[in-house]
Amino acid sequence: MTHAQYSLMATLYGIDERPSQRMLADHTGLEPLYVSKLARALDDLGLIERTPDPDDSRAVRLALTDRGRTVTGEAIGVVRGLLDQLLEPLGGLDDPRTRAFADTLTTLLDTPLEA
Repeated sequence: MTHAQYSLMATLYGIDERPSQRMLADHTGLEPLYVSKLARALDDLGLIERTPDPDDSRAVRLALTDRGRTVTGEAIGVVRGLLDQLLEPLGGLDDPRTRAFADTLTTLLDTPLEA
């Protein structure tokens, strides 16, 4: 599973609605055209289901299939295990030191560098 596939499928795994491809693109930060291509490929693999939007003939709604839900759940478990290993020196994923570290990184990444 690629990072982009994981982003799309993990997002679908975590929500209770059938978002449009556009909504998923906005949420994941992926380009809408790329989400469309990913969705077609994942549909061909039987991992997601693409259905027409009843309110917008141009839009497509996405949902995980049962197989997609199983595969994504396993992938989330693997990613969580890797994060726990990576963050173990700070106390693990749920430790306050990890949250402080993540806040510091976010601040640094959001701060523009001077030319």
